[in-house]
Amino acid sequence: MQTNSDKSPAGVRFPPALVGVAVGIGGVGATLTLAGIDSPLRAPFTLFFLLTAPASALGGALRGLDGAARAVLAGVGALALDLLVAQAMLSWQMWSVRGGVSAVGALSLVLFLSVRLLSVRQARARRRRHARSSPRTTSSPRTTSSPRMANSHRTPHARSSLRTTSSQG
Repeated sequence: MQTNSDKSPAGVRFPPALVGVAVGIGGVGATLTLAGIDSPLRAPFTLFFLLTAPASALGGALRGLDGAARAVLAGVGALALDLLVAQAMLSWQMWSVRGGVSAVGALSLVLFLSVRLLSVRQARARRRRHARSSPRTTSSPRTTSSPRMANSHRTPHARSSLRTTSSQG
C-alpha cells in the first residue's frame, strides 16, 4: 500500500556506473554507424543511441515532473525527434543512416547544452535574488567601513576635523 509519504522525489538519480554504461553503449553504437563498421552489435547499439540520446536531453528539460511522467514524456519526445529527423531527411531526399545518426546526435547535443545553459542562468538569477532579498550582515567590498578610509582623498586637515566630529557624537 502506498501512502503520500512514499512518493519518490521529482529528480530521479541513476547510479553513475549505470549512466556510464549507457553512454558507452550509445557511443559505441554511434561510432560503429558513423565509421561504417559491420558488427552484430551495430544495429542494437545504434538503436539504443537513437532512443537514449534525445531522451536524456529531453529528460533534463522536464525536471519539474515526477520520475514516471518524465521518463514517458522523454521517451515519446525521443521517438518524435527521431521521426521528425527521418521525415525531414526523406523529404529533402538526403536520407542516409550516417546522416540520421549525426543529425539526431547534433540535435540532442544542442538540446542538452541549451538546457544546461538555461539552468546555469536560472541558478545565477536565484543567487542574485537571494543576495538582494537577504539583509547584509557584513559591509560590501566596495564600501568602506571607516570614515577615515572613505575620506582618504581629502586633505589631512579635513580628515582631522572629521575625526574630531565623529568622536564627539
